[in-house]
Amino acid sequence: MSTYQTSRTGRPITLLSLGHSCVDVYQGAVAALVPFFVSERAYTYAAASGIVLAASLLSSVVQPLFGALTDKWAMPWLLPAATLVSGTGVALAGVSGSYALTLAVVAISGIGVAAYHPEAARVARGASRGSHTAMGWFSLGGNLGFAAAPLLVSAVIATGGLHASPLLIVPALAGTALCLAALPGRTARPAAAAATGPDRRTARDDWASFAKLSGAIMCRSVVFVGLSAFISLYVRQRTGGGDAAGAVALFVLYLGGAVGTVAGGRLATRFGRLPVVRWSYALTVPAVAGLVLVPGPLLYPLVALTSAGLYVPFSLHVTLGQDYLPRRMGTASGVTLGLTVSIGGLASPLIGALADATSLHTALTPLIVMPAVGWLLLRRLHEPEHPETAAAQPELPADDTASRP
Repeated sequence: MSTYQTSRTGRPITLLSLGHSCVDVYQGAVAALVPFFVSERAYTYAAASGIVLAASLLSSVVQPLFGALTDKWAMPWLLPAATLVSGTGVALAGVSGSYALTLAVVAISGIGVAAYHPEAARVARGASRGSHTAMGWFSLGGNLGFAAAPLLVSAVIATGGLHASPLLIVPALAGTALCLAALPGRTARPAAAAATGPDRRTARDDWASFAKLSGAIMCRSVVFVGLSAFISLYVRQRTGGGDAAGAVALFVLYLGGAVGTVAGGRLATRFGRLPVVRWSYALTVPAVAGLVLVPGPLLYPLVALTSAGLYVPFSLHVTLGQDYLPRRMGTASGVTLGLTVSIGGLASPLIGALADATSLHTALTPLIVMPAVGWLLLRRLHEPEHPETAAAQPELPADDTASRP
């Protein structure tokens, strides 16, 4: 990539990555609030996991719809608007003691997250000009937001309990400003509108491969959401530590993901996307087994190892999905970033109910097999026949650059 192209790519990707971090704070914040709902409101595990479900259920249904819309129309205004909505919902989560109202505002936050990701992924893919590493940096922003969430939530709730949650609106305000700064010149026509271009006329959507990829991501999601919802409580039980021990474990889970995402982009450039994704799923199996079965201080490095295994393929899921569906990039982004990821939230109440009936240790044990199932689905996938040639193309106007897959 030329110096000029690197300059053109670097600034928008940096702004988009920072904005992504501000939005994904609110995905991490919901899980980070769970221990406080349990301690301050005496929610059962099942009731607390229902809040995680509320954040993910509407997101899982709505995000592919937003993706389909962005296949037809460029909707860059969604980025700042969705950022504000996602932050407002979480900020209101601790205001009322009503369980129904808490579910409602958290669900609204989930809609904001759903609206943000398909359009943001489309814009970032265009700004990256075909670079796996640049897309890794975009995904890194979201993972850093996840990582910051438990520390931010703990600091805010420490000032006044759950009633201090309105202070959590601050990242949304910052993210809105970052999105507005990133958008000039990136209001491109979406992928579907470019279907008459030379590489769109012969592009074919590979739905069978996309379905296998989506199934693998669902398996990964069940593990990640289950651990996100309960790792704080689990570590506190296993180590005898207090709130700080649980918050640190959740922070390690999310921070390991940040490292894994950057590594994933670089490894894919060298070894290819599918080999890296397959090895990540395979190595996650013993990592989760160790986390669930090994007691004591080894929990923290095992949390980090599990997180890295879950997140190395994260940005690669998105670009693979987009390349399996080159004519429907918004839909692909909505499914890989939304529906399949959020499906883990559907499993969290089952994990919570099992934990209420038995123990957290017993409830988390089935998570060991999920990465293995994902690996089996990935075994027969092939690299999409959709070359990453954007970086080699001559400089184009902004509207063509941003719509290039």
